Amino acid sequence: KRTPCVKIIIENTHKGVLMNNITQIIEYRKSVIKHAKNKGVKKTLEEFKVSRATIYRWIKKFDGTNKSLLDKSRRPHSHPNQHTEEELRNIRNYKAKNKNKGLVMLWLKLREKTGYSRSIVSLYRAMIRLGIYKKTPSKKKQSENRKYKQTTYPGEKIQVDVKYVPTNCMLKEDKENDIRYYQYTAIDEYSRQRVVMATKEHSTYESAKFVKLIIKKFKFNIETVQTDNGLEFTNRLSYKADRNTKTFFEKELESNNIKHKLIKPRTPKQNGKVERSHRKDQENLYYEQKFLNFEDFKRKLSRWIREYNNTGMKPLNWKSPNQILEEYKKLTAEK
Repeated sequence: KRTPCVKIIIENTHKGVLMNNITQIIEYRKSVIKHAKNKGVKKTLEEFKVSRATIYRWIKKFDGTNKSLLDKSRRPHSHPNQHTEEELRNIRNYKAKNKNKGLVMLWLKLREKTGYSRSIVSLYRAMIRLGIYKKTPSKKKQSENRKYKQTTYPGEKIQVDVKYVPTNCMLKEDKENDIRYYQYTAIDEYSRQRVVMATKEHSTYESAKFVKLIIKKFKFNIETVQTDNGLEFTNRLSYKADRNTKTFFEKELESNNIKHKLIKPRTPKQNGKVERSHRKDQENLYYEQKFLNFEDFKRKLSRWIREYNNTGMKPLNWKSPNQILEEYKKLTAEK
């Protein structure tokens, strides 16, 4: 009688399902050998759908231990371009005489004294295989998981970013004419309420226009705006403009007494709330929609943002951004 495990293995084998468990493979091969010894190779061929040569090979290999039925490594024992015995001997000798020398110095000495012609990478690998070179541990600084300071009231910090609208949402004619759409986004860290603006370009001029829009749309005072280091926001990392020259965006913030905070370069997670909201836009708008023109894009984006601001979310205990703001207003009015 076959065990349930072996029955399943045989059924899967007939269906062409691969076995990826070593125990399953061993049990299967043992059952094939046992069946061949009891009922003959011919019946085993029909039952297990295994070739005659394979059955004889397994019978020959099997010595009573499970290990004997495992496949041997197919890695070649040698290579035509491998290090010669003389080269390995020279490497050992030079390393023994120059224990404190680094990899590069050893490589240069071998090239100079023995005519060693292989690359420094080949020398490194050979020394690792010989066990005479210890890999230097990485000195990469571990990132510190600092606790993020949460905001305590609306407008304390607004995250701003620009999203490139995927071209697959646009008509073929627009793509051929190199027309691009962009989405400016501002999100209040406290309530997660968002304001967006559809544009055909991302520039410091459009960014300044967006500042005017968020001041008008957000019904609370804005203390700080946080952005990345894009040229539409700042000249901090510009290689053309004077880095000390303020952009239209920065001037607009300054004229409205709003602080501008820049995140660390190449660290988008510091603007994580607006980045996460862009992923929601991708999933709920851009994966599904096709925009007939720019006005159609503006209309559909506006409809989606109204829905977003009135939809509950887990970080807000399944309340919507608008509900959070209403609760805050009532709380402050009572005080």
